[in-house]
Amino acid sequence: MGYGVGHLQFAPDTLTPDVAVKRLRIAAVVTEYRRYSHAQHIIDRYLFGYSWNGRHHVPDIELVSLYTDQRPDGELSRDRAKLFPRMKIYPTIAEALCRGGRRLDVDGVLLIGEHGNYPTNEKGQRLYPRYEFFQQIVDVFGNSGRSVPVFNDKHLSWNWDWAREMVETARELDFPLLAGSSLPVTRRIPQIDMPLGAGVQEALCVAVGGVDGYDIHALEAMQSMVERRQGGETGVEWIEAATGVDAVVKAMAAGSFEQGGWDPQLFRACLCRSHRLVPTREGFNHTLPTNRQIEALMRDPKNRNTPVLYRYQHSDGLKMTMLLIEGVVHDFTFAARLTDHPRPLSVQMFLPPREVCNFFNPLTHATEDLFHDGQAPYPIERTLLTTGLTAAGVESLFRKGQRLKTPHLDIHYQPTRRSTYWSN
Repeated sequence: MGYGVGHLQFAPDTLTPDVAVKRLRIAAVVTEYRRYSHAQHIIDRYLFGYSWNGRHHVPDIELVSLYTDQRPDGELSRDRAKLFPRMKIYPTIAEALCRGGRRLDVDGVLLIGEHGNYPTNEKGQRLYPRYEFFQQIVDVFGNSGRSVPVFNDKHLSWNWDWAREMVETARELDFPLLAGSSLPVTRRIPQIDMPLGAGVQEALCVAVGGVDGYDIHALEAMQSMVERRQGGETGVEWIEAATGVDAVVKAMAAGSFEQGGWDPQLFRACLCRSHRLVPTREGFNHTLPTNRQIEALMRDPKNRNTPVLYRYQHSDGLKMTMLLIEGVVHDFTFAARLTDHPRPLSVQMFLPPREVCNFFNPLTHATEDLFHDGQAPYPIERTLLTTGLTAAGVESLFRKGQRLKTPHLDIHYQPTRRSTYWSN
């Protein structure tokens, strides 16, 4: 992975105050801290360590303060504070960042606004308070006359205007802002990346889950690949979305992007990269299903999520399709048609079992690099664009599949030259 080797390691909570090496100190601002929450996945890795490049890595960054907005059954923050007494819990975000004082007293902030009991609007968006938390964080920066790096987990906000404001505020106050999903940085099978400067004509991601939660994962996975194309990112001109088995079956039968579907060869490449393609031959074995078998799998009443289709086009003509078809697959795969290449480039974004969730290892390591280096290891514009695509896809669904022009997603940027996925 492009992040390089890890930093010096220390056993958790064993350093004494007179140790010569000064450790960076960070605060965590989270919605809730319970088993399987994103806060647990990331904060526990700072406290207990995690596997990295064949060894156990304990960050040499000290998590000194924590704010939790909600305390559901099974809440873990109080238990962790007993195990790691240097991590203090504070009743407000400002107090967590100032460690009970009057001025900013940490070197970085983890903002993890995922999971928790929050309202859902009429479009199906969960109104996580990432923007509201961010505003309280930057208020402390302004009152203190200095800023520190901030990591925001997943998309920036459910509200596009707020997301854009967050990025603009980070630029105005001159602090590095890192955001995004674990999908762009997890391991890949095979371990390949989009060749830097490649000509890309069309791309597809086949994945699992539903809107405003898993669509952002699939969009981020695709964007981390196609941003490396010739000329870099140029922005998105339009998007249209559809949901339901009938809509996906119709698009699958269309035979091409131009006719309202996608490239069948890319679809087959994605299915053949899947390790969790649902068997269709007498209950076992990996066999490429027919369109009729795919329809039958999607109609299985046991599926928790309805199929979802996003189709959109970048300003340079790149055609994109995101397909969430739970019940057919249970993983994330990507395929792209490259100029002058007869076969698609295809890859699986590898996600280990839930009890391991090692795809949070490279994401946590990226936050360490953010705090150590004082700069984001990959562009915030990636997640600004995918945040906007997520919101626009949800809006298109709310408008019964209307194609929406997206002039606000005229976002241009260049990717990092080195790959940013976990390859060691």
